[in-house]
Amino acid sequence: MSDTRLATALSDVTMAVEAELDRLIPVPATLEAQVHEAMRYALFAGGKRLRPFLVLASADLFSVPREDAIRVAAAMEMVHTYSLIHDDLPAMDDDDLRRGKPTCHRQFDEATAILAGDALQAMAFQVLSEPETDPDPAIRMELVQTFARAAGANGMVGGQMIDLQAETVTYDLDQITRLQNLKTGALISWSVEAGAILGRATPAERVALAAYGLDVGVAFQIADDLLDVEGDATQMGKAVAKDADAGKATFITILGIEGARNTAAALIENAVARLDLFGEKAFLLKDIARYIIERRS
Repeated sequence: MSDTRLATALSDVTMAVEAELDRLIPVPATLEAQVHEAMRYALFAGGKRLRPFLVLASADLFSVPREDAIRVAAAMEMVHTYSLIHDDLPAMDDDDLRRGKPTCHRQFDEATAILAGDALQAMAFQVLSEPETDPDPAIRMELVQTFARAAGANGMVGGQMIDLQAETVTYDLDQITRLQNLKTGALISWSVEAGAILGRATPAERVALAAYGLDVGVAFQIADDLLDVEGDATQMGKAVAKDADAGKATFITILGIEGARNTAAALIENAVARLDLFGEKAFLLKDIARYIIERRS
């Protein structure tokens, strides 16, 4: 993997996505301005922009116009950010820090944070449904339908429900894998599938990219579990060892540190192999997959 190549690509995506988010969510000079300020506070608090990167890297396989793909990437980041705002709330994980800064409900208040998350979710679907995203209404509808499925009770929200129960229920490896396929994998998988939808990909291409995304999603969560055990809170920008303190079963508690690390590595190699039909064009997707299990934050 070329570290410089990937770092440059990640930086370019971050700048492009943040410029689009800045354009899409201004702060109005009206009474409801505070919710816009909270939305922007959470959106621009930092982060790797991994999911938008996957949207754009996938779209590039099919030569999708960047101005179309960047809107889908921005919508993805809105939903991801909404999920983090709600995940940090006292009713959920009760976190005070996110990326080294006060969480949204600490910076503002709980009610404002809830509304900011709600508004980001709604805004994401508004962006996907607008003609500027794609001139074909059937493509826009497919983006909306598949995104709703990945984000809802049969995807991310369902995974979060299972995760909330993990403090009182003991899960086995299959159940932990299902939890993470929903909570983390569904949106990561959709990120790469979205580029394929925009690119009018063949069914085989879409299946390959969706499967790549699920493998990467589970490997990403295993890497997070490892960082929760081995990571540094200062470097992470949030509390560590929370799963252990809560008594939750994770990939680490079931597989052990070395077993989890080996499983993540195998998943990434599977994910990379799924891209063979795209040849050298998929180099960025291969690079980011390997980066996911090497990162330190």
